[in-house]
Amino acid sequence: MRQAIAAFVAAAALAAPFVLGPVPAAIAPAFAGCEPGDKVDRSTADDARKKIEKAGYHKVTELKKSCDNFWHGKAEKDGAETRVVLSPTGEVHPEGD
Repeated sequence: MRQAIAAFVAAAALAAPFVLGPVPAAIAPAFAGCEPGDKVDRSTADDARKKIEKAGYHKVTELKKSCDNFWHGKAEKDGAETRVVLSPTGEVHPEGD
């Protein structure tokens, strides 16, 4: 009897992914990409947007913060859209410079 139960449980476990389908992203494990020793500051996207705008850019979008506290995004300056980066010390540069 125990063997029959064990076989049923094992078969059910093996069949679950096929019956239930893939694990939804909402409950799948997430990996932030930061290392355990990274010290992420508390700056916000709104803080970054204000600093980038103060440097002469406008229409700031797609702001994302990296683990080294640099903010990356898109903005317009002199009529051209460009990728920008804001350093943790407040310096704003076109991405790649």
